[in-house]
Amino acid sequence: MNDSKGFGDNGHRGAFGEEFIRMLATAANLDVTRKERDRVGVDWQLGYAGRRGTRRFPAIEAQVKCTSSPDIHDDHIRYPLKLKNYNQLAGPDYEMPRFLFLVLAPADPFAWSYAKEDHLRLSHAAYWLCLHDRETLPPDNRSSTGTRTIHIPRANLLTVDSLHDLFAEDYRELVGAS
Repeated sequence: MNDSKGFGDNGHRGAFGEEFIRMLATAANLDVTRKERDRVGVDWQLGYAGRRGTRRFPAIEAQVKCTSSPDIHDDHIRYPLKLKNYNQLAGPDYEMPRFLFLVLAPADPFAWSYAKEDHLRLSHAAYWLCLHDRETLPPDNRSSTGTRTIHIPRANLLTVDSLHDLFAEDYRELVGAS
């Protein structure tokens, strides 16, 4: 097989990260809507119908980032998030909870997926973080592309079950969404 260096680019990796989230949300039986214009820091809206006697049509919003060079520590992943993106996720003043979903992907695009007749494996994993309890930050005067390093707990592995947990009523109350 030919070496894939130069085959992928950031747009290619970003598309993989977004489709990784779509596949996971679909496996969780959630409705997934892509935001065509990323004007407010949201790539996806996820929701479901809800059951009679419960909250009807709950939804969350997510910004998706994908990296092939994660800075992994014992209990967290350090990630340099652009200030613009940080400020679009920080604070409690949103109609619905907002999350950062960080997808970790292999450096080689040919290793992103492995398909056989009986299964499809996507590599590697995704993690979530909510910044509702953080203050927005003033723009970095040194450059227009300043970053804020965030720490995403490795315990926040994004799975079908943890996606469902992000819709829990007590979590909605915690982040101030009613």
